[in-house]
Amino acid sequence: MPDWSRRLHRYRFRSVWLLHASPTVVYAVLERAEAYPQWWPQVREVTPLDDRSGAARFRSLLPYDLVVVATERVRDPGAGVLEMAMRGDLAGWARWTVVPGAGGTRAVFEQDVEVCKPLLRAVRAAGAAAVPREPCADDAVRAARSCGLAGPRMRGAGHPDAAARDRRGTGI
Repeated sequence: MPDWSRRLHRYRFRSVWLLHASPTVVYAVLERAEAYPQWWPQVREVTPLDDRSGAARFRSLLPYDLVVVATERVRDPGAGVLEMAMRGDLAGWARWTVVPGAGGTRAVFEQDVEVCKPLLRAVRAAGAAAVPREPCADDAVRAARSCGLAGPRMRGAGHPDAAARDRRGTGI
């Protein structure tokens, strides 16, 4: 695949959440991927495949489901790191880094993915000349991230309250 095509369909995001709970509690909630649909509305479904991988279905502002198989790459409670590789409609990785922060925990979510779903690639390619970035796609990912830790359903999954969040998402 040409390098320009990879750049056109690649997204990098980073967001920081300050949470009123201990890093141990936050990490314990984040490592339970099968519970994400209970507190993160855009994560519609997670189906474990084995002890290190699962299938997940996402949907945000855009009316398209994205389906991936996620495989654990790093699970290090001591360092507060959870990282997974993804393949499917998105290919790349996502990582949580959980560390002590002011009044509780600082949770950093980072993601570096390439959109592989043919329809979304075609839409992005068609609009590339007119629009430097795909604002709807960027907004959809930002909305998905921001709703997660802020959603009221997180409490039912044992997720700590999010008090202050600094959401920064930048596409490349």
